[in-house]
Parts: sequence; C-alpha cells; structure tokens
Amino acid sequence: MKNYDVIIIGSGAAGLLCAATAGQRGRSVWLIDHAKKIGEKIRISGGGRCNFTNIHCGPNNFISQNKHFCKSALKQYTQFDFIDMVQRHKIKYHEKKLGQLFCDESAQQIIDMLLAECKAGGVTPQMETSVEKITKLENGRYSVQTNRGNATCESLVIATGGLSIPKIGASKFGYDVARQFGLKVIDPRAALVPLTFSGELLDRCKSLSGISVEASVSAADKTKFAEGLLFTHRGLSSPSILQISSYWREGEAIRVNLAEGVQALEILKGKKQSNPKQDILTVASEILPRRLAEDICAHLSISGNMADQSDKKLQALADAINARQVKPAGTEGYRTAEVTLGGVDTNAISSKTMECNDHKGLYFIGEVLDVTGHLGGFNFQWAWSSGTVAGRNV
Repeated sequence: MKNYDVIIIGSGAAGLLCAATAGQRGRSVWLIDHAKKIGEKIRISGGGRCNFTNIHCGPNNFISQNKHFCKSALKQYTQFDFIDMVQRHKIKYHEKKLGQLFCDESAQQIIDMLLAECKAGGVTPQMETSVEKITKLENGRYSVQTNRGNATCESLVIATGGLSIPKIGASKFGYDVARQFGLKVIDPRAALVPLTFSGELLDRCKSLSGISVEASVSAADKTKFAEGLLFTHRGLSSPSILQISSYWREGEAIRVNLAEGVQALEILKGKKQSNPKQDILTVASEILPRRLAEDICAHLSISGNMADQSDKKLQALADAINARQVKPAGTEGYRTAEVTLGGVDTNAISSKTMECNDHKGLYFIGEVLDVTGHLGGFNFQWAWSSGTVAGRNV
C-alpha cells in the first residue's frame, strides 16, 4: 500500500489546480479520476475555447444557501491571479463580452497549462482509476481503495464535480462521500440549462426555432438577466435563459421582455398618431423579427391598420413584447446543463481552507460544493479559487 500526503479524487479544473498547488509546496500527491480523458469539461467549454474566468468576478456572481461562503476563497485567489498564470504560460486570450475571457486558440491550452503546473509539482494524474472504498483510519489518515491499488493519505480532497453532462463522466460520487461522513447535501438540480415547454407554447417555440433577440428574463423572485434569447425546438435557450434557469423553480412562471430597452407601447401609440394607415404587423416587425411579430399578432388576433387598433389591443401587444409571462414545463436536465446547483452544504466546510469542520484532513472543492456561479467564467473561477485554497492547506 502506498502512502501519500494528499490524494485528490477528480482531475477537473479544481482538482488539477489543487494538485499543482499542493505538489509545488512539496507535498506528495496522488491525483486520480475514473474518466479516460483529463479535464474534459475544460476542453468542451466555451465552444472549445474555454471561458476560463471573468474580470468582474465577485461574491454576487454566485448562488449558495450560505452566500458569504465563497468570499474568502475568491479573495485569496482572484481572477487576476489566474490571468497571471495564463499570461506566464503565454496563452493568448480575449474578452468576448461582459468581462468573459476566452483563449484565442483552444481550451486545450488551459489543460496543458494545468498539466505543466502539476508536473512542476511532481504530480502525474492517473486516469481510469475508480474509487471502490474510502475509510478513515484510527490514526486519522484516510484509506482509499481503487481498481488500480490502494493508498493512504493525510489529506483527502474530493473534487468530483456535480451531475451535469453525464456523458463525460459526471456522477454523484462526491455527494455519496459527503453523506458517508455525515455531511448534509443540498438537493442538486440542473442549472445554466435551457428551459423546455409543452403544449401550445412548445408548438410556437418550434415554429420560431432559430430566432434570437436581445431580451431580459425575470424569475419569480425578481432576479433579472438581460442577454440573448433563442427559440429552439424544445423551448428557449441562450444566455438570458441559462442564467434565469438557476433561479427558476418548477411550477413558476418567468417574465420575458423580447425587446429589452424598447418601450413597445410608446412606439405603438406614436405610430397610431403619426402613421395611422400603416399595418400593425409592419410596426411590430420594426420592434421584433418579422416571424416573431407574425406569431404574436396571430396569437392575439390583431391585424389591420394602426388606426383600427383600440388602446386595449395595443396594450396587449405591448405586453406580449415587453412583459410576456410564460410557464416552462421543465429544463433539458443534466444532459445539457453547464453546472449543478446545490451540493455539499458549505456550513460543514471551512471557507478559509475548504476543510471539513468535523473531519480533519477531508476537503471538498469546486462544483461538488453548494456554490454555483453565473454564466460567464464564474464557475471556473470558483474551481481555481477553491482548488488553490485547498492546495495551500492540505
């Protein structure tokens, strides 16, 4: 049986940087993962270019039942610290929008950078290594039994992520370990995920598939995001929808403004005064893509010249554009979700070290914890921050 200072289970973003940090401190590290390929979530992220952080990252960009938990780690290892590493490895990058940073070339560059940092710390990830049993020994060390042999360690780090994108190896392993040691797990659910509809709304979405608009979307709790919105064959997607999905609850309606920044009622009333003979569909098509305008006018049974429209009809059309209430049937689930909301209850974890309060030497980092970032590089920054903090303390 081999003995290590640190065993890290999970070679994703958090696990890789944790391993590199610990290894470069002189700690002996065994980094293992059941998957065949390393860092797959990094590789497929950002359309293959990895939205590796966000220059505006701060505590308000995260969701957790303990909203203060993320503050310490984000302060100890900031987005600018990670950017410094990227620059040191001469990886070219650019800001796409809203502070989102992407590699100019490929997400593989981030994986290669992390592997180089691991190598500098004497760490070589071992893939296709499945954990069969974890035991806390009487001497306080941890025993980890795997299909590739057994080992013990002083510090055990769980960096196995959440349930999103099962095709690349996502599993409930981290939650099972937490429960084994008596930790509470906040019910996980898919987040940053497209919303689906049923019945008439689904039929309308299908007919509008491919149409995109700059929209704002609000949840029942008044949380609001203003970004792109895309109609799909299953419902709605694109940034504004992915963002609001983290706040939406089953059975609730969302409020959609299909023309953010445009006061539709003012335009409609103005056109009625200035150009009463103009067709209302033509006017609506100046606010929205024509196919979308046609769908809304047909649904409201509105047609004819502007002069023929009552104030009630103009208000109904304006509401359909600026304040449309729709009730999703659900989400596309973990299959397409970018992250998992919920996870290991952070009240059981030290925010300064990522160590379990009641089990010395047991650490949880990254997505497995009940910390979920907004869309735009924030979840990667949580991985970098929590992974580094643990790596400095294991």
